[in-house]
Order: sequence, then C-alpha cells, then structure tokens
Amino acid sequence: QVRLVESGGGLVQPGGSLRLSCVASGSILRPYVMGWYRQTPGNQRELVAAITSGGNTNYADSVKGRFSVSRDNYKNLVYLQMNSLKPEDTAVYYCNIRWGRDSYWGQGTQVTVSS
Repeated sequence: QVRLVESGGGLVQPGGSLRLSCVASGSILRPYVMGWYRQTPGNQRELVAAITSGGNTNYADSVKGRFSVSRDNYKNLVYLQMNSLKPEDTAVYYCNIRWGRDSYWGQGTQVTVSS
C-alpha cells in the first residue's frame, strides 16, 4: 500500500507563486520517479514536471522557466515551486510516484489562478 498526500494548493493572483508538496508513504521501491500532473475539466491529465531519484528533471513546455520540481529522497517528498502563475495554470494538480509498472496517485489539490 502506497499513499500520497499533497498540500499547498489554493487561490493566487496572476503573476503570483505557490509551492506544492507531496509526501509518499508505504511500501516504496527504489529507484522511483516522482512527478506532478494536472487536469482540467474535460481534458486528459497531463505531465507538468517529473524528477528521478538521480535528480534528472522533465518539464512540460508550458511551464519551463516558471516551475521547478525538487525532491527529498530520504523523506520521499517532492515539491513543485510554481512562479509567474497564469490563469491557464488553473487545474487540479496530482502527485505521482512510479517504479517499474507500478504507479500511484495522490488525491489532487486545486490550484486556481485568478484576479
């Protein structure tokens, strides 16, 4: 059993910043990849950013230069620092952890960018 708990979502004005956090617990195998996805109504869940155990990162083109993903391997934590937020960043953000064929999701946290 693996559990992911996200925190840090909320309402922010355009141009503002938010930091999302996600902690994983349970039977976690290493190495693993942790990442953030987002979803808006009627659309598929899309990758925002991901980071490997070795620190390699991958970002969606739409967030490059604005978002930064980091992790604490010892605590099974992953962060998403979101700067220069835009209204189009509004979505439910989901934390993900995966290794091999196993993949687990958090419950999601709402991020709303609006004036």
